[in-house]
Amino acid sequence: MDAHTFAVTRTDAEWRARLTPEQYQVMRNHGTERPGSCALLHETRAGTFSCAGCDSPLFESTLKFESGTGWPSFNDPLPGSVETSEDRSYGMVRTECHCATCGSHLGHVFPDGPPPTGLRYCINGVALNFVPAE
Repeated sequence: MDAHTFAVTRTDAEWRARLTPEQYQVMRNHGTERPGSCALLHETRAGTFSCAGCDSPLFESTLKFESGTGWPSFNDPLPGSVETSEDRSYGMVRTECHCATCGSHLGHVFPDGPPPTGLRYCINGVALNFVPAE
């Protein structure tokens, strides 16, 4: 993330108080959770996945699919909810995705997803909360 100002901002102390240590490592330090470690990987109920950092809705469950990667994967985010930037870490070029509201790192976007978008938003489950449909 660059000098972009987000609608939701917090001090480092506030982020640490809000997030678990694993969430903080992933969302604020651009970390990655261990594949297959999050219960949301297997969440199949109807509902909405939101940002664990600010509660903004990010993905609808209807666009979640099993990618076999060990992380929750989605075809497309809700309009305006996710922003992307170039990630050149680890000697590769990838597209990072982050919450458009608070800037928290969510995961990466890859061009190997199923139709209709052909995209795979590969998201760290600890960066998400799930709200079942009523």
